[in-house]
Amino acid sequence: MTAFDQHRPPEPEVIADCVHCGFCLDACPTYQLWGQEADSPRGRIVLISEGLEADAELTPQMVTHFDRCLGCMACVTACPSGVRYDRLIERVRPQIERHHRRTPAERALRRLLYETLPHPRRLRALRPLLRLAGRVPPRAVPAPVRPLLEVAPRPPAALGRAPIPAFTPAVGERRGRVALLLGCVQRVFYPQVHHATVRVLAAEGYDVLAPARPDCCGALELHGGAEPAGLRRAQETIEALERASERAGLGPVDHVVVNAAGCGSAMKEYGELLGTDRARRFSDRVRDVTELLGELQPRARRGPLAMRVAYHDACHLAHAQGIRAAPRELLAGIPGLELLEVAVERELCCGSAGIYNLVQPEAAAALGERKARHLLDTGAEAIAAANPGCAAQLDLHLRRLGRPLPLYHPIELLARSIATGAVPR
Repeated sequence: MTAFDQHRPPEPEVIADCVHCGFCLDACPTYQLWGQEADSPRGRIVLISEGLEADAELTPQMVTHFDRCLGCMACVTACPSGVRYDRLIERVRPQIERHHRRTPAERALRRLLYETLPHPRRLRALRPLLRLAGRVPPRAVPAPVRPLLEVAPRPPAALGRAPIPAFTPAVGERRGRVALLLGCVQRVFYPQVHHATVRVLAAEGYDVLAPARPDCCGALELHGGAEPAGLRRAQETIEALERASERAGLGPVDHVVVNAAGCGSAMKEYGELLGTDRARRFSDRVRDVTELLGELQPRARRGPLAMRVAYHDACHLAHAQGIRAAPRELLAGIPGLELLEVAVERELCCGSAGIYNLVQPEAAAALGERKARHLLDTGAEAIAAANPGCAAQLDLHLRRLGRPLPLYHPIELLARSIATGAVPR
């Protein structure tokens, strides 16, 4: 008997790769916050190793340190030995949900989040309430609900925005055909990102399918340890996006495009998680929109945007997917746009991390304020971030600091530039 059951336990051979050199310490947000060895990647690896020993138990203390991990994967980038800490923590989280009895308050919160966030129709019904809540003094809001309302993305100004077309043909000669994941949070709170994505891809020569299904790719549940629900959503996502072109009477798509870093990271893991050839082929076709565009010779003319923009690295884009250069190159290719870099702790997590800022609000708030200050220090007029959770988290903490700035997905700025470039001079 060990602390973990035999369904996808953490792998001893991955643990053995760690030589405890300490290169991960400076990269780890929670170690930076508290300086505690057990809240560092190598400390958590020691705890995982102890959990695999005979007669080990999954203690509340172990769970606390695992729960405090953001899953940002900065340690994976920093590790000179190539330790796949991401594989370890993502196998530990479902074990916790199966074998650790959370408090009633913790169970209620997680159930509320999983019954709300992955469901676009439920989120859409909440938008008027969130808009109303923004006008209510914080003291008038019940204490248990207050953090949820504070962290929630601000509803888009135009609630009656036109729906994203199910099919948009390529402009000019067709380069290929893609399916776009609409998903949950991005679809409801940042629909302008999807509209911009469709316009840019079409302008660059792609037919774009944007089917209403699936509701959610399962990233929130997979990264949070709710494995059965996450795997069901993964299978539904593969089925829905593969069948979209068939239902439209078109051939198969060349790529599945994602514009939310957390979603793209999860979908690229489907092959490993589901273990089927179908899932592996699907994962091989997944591309972040900046990744795909970065592989192309631009076709659409870029017009000028006179802006000073700081780029924020979303963890699941930079660390989990290794995509850093493409979004920067796309932004740098916009005439008149000055791209600014954070000088200190550039790749430090902003504290969003899926549901982390809701289940670990104090740590998330400390990281959010820290990252917001670093971004403000660049002197930027706007911030570009390629993940909805990051956008909501940074918006909250910039406002708390009294210095709100516009936040854009890089694809929004590119769409605006292409629209400007299309206007005859």
